[in-house]
Amino acid sequence: MDVSFLGGPQPQRGVGVVAPFDFALDRELWRWMPDEISLRLTRTPYVPVEVSLDLARLVSEHETLGEAVMALGASEPEVIAYACTSGSFVGGVVGERAMCEAMNRAGEVPSLTTSGALLEALEELGAKRIALVTPYTESVTESLEEYLAEAGVTVTGRAFLGLTRHIWKVPYRSVVDMARQAVVGAADALFISCTNLPTYDAIPQLEAELRMPVLSANQVTMWAALRRIGAHAVGPYQGLLLNPPPARHMPTLERMGEIPEMPEAHRIPEISGIGDIPGIAEMERMEPVQHLQDVHPVQPGEWAQPSQPDAPTEEQEGWT
Repeated sequence: MDVSFLGGPQPQRGVGVVAPFDFALDRELWRWMPDEISLRLTRTPYVPVEVSLDLARLVSEHETLGEAVMALGASEPEVIAYACTSGSFVGGVVGERAMCEAMNRAGEVPSLTTSGALLEALEELGAKRIALVTPYTESVTESLEEYLAEAGVTVTGRAFLGLTRHIWKVPYRSVVDMARQAVVGAADALFISCTNLPTYDAIPQLEAELRMPVLSANQVTMWAALRRIGAHAVGPYQGLLLNPPPARHMPTLERMGEIPEMPEAHRIPEISGIGDIPGIAEMERMEPVQHLQDVHPVQPGEWAQPSQPDAPTEEQEGWT
């Protein structure tokens, strides 16, 4: 079939992502992307170190970040996200800000990190007390708590797995079980850390069960990156994504200068009645459309009941 008349694919806006060398959840990041936006990913160089505070420092060095950002520049992303929670909280709040500045200098486009995106999401939700879930060891989990405390966020309860490798193989069941253990006090939200921990399908189930917003590392990273360019992340039944993104900055009339008069050919004709609207007469001649039955839209403020996540496969249940 000749498809030349289609004129080629639609233009795609780009979101750049710098991920650690062991990142294995590219597909999960894509699930938050609207159709008109594409991800451009790159990874930091391999180092023979397991998940730890040492690894977090190695994959977040400014020189490493700068090289990764410059590599992404050829694909012209509109924003760049560093998708690693531990790598962006290991230096504290000041260290996270310094990472963003280093990335901005290297790529000359807006840049952000997962840990910075987390604080942005908590502020958006007005959450000051959170339950915390991580796959990390105790020392890495404590470092995250210190970062949150520095930002004025209190951890009311926590659960962690103590893993140093194969984090991407953790099944949803384990994530849900940890969440139930972590929510032991009065919390405004739950945060599931680590961009290498699968969470997309577990979020709606947990929000419905725990009756609170549930945030995950990959979710807040994609939410914040898309927000920077005025786009909206795709995520059914995820509380953080219910509000539309802020309007993109538009120049004031003073900055724009005097607006030239629109040519006659481009002016909208004056409309004095509904019959003057183009197409109305044709619409009135159309056959009425049969209305859909049994559609019950969710009312504002309601928590919709999500579908259940897929059951873990045998391979997932047997991760090591």
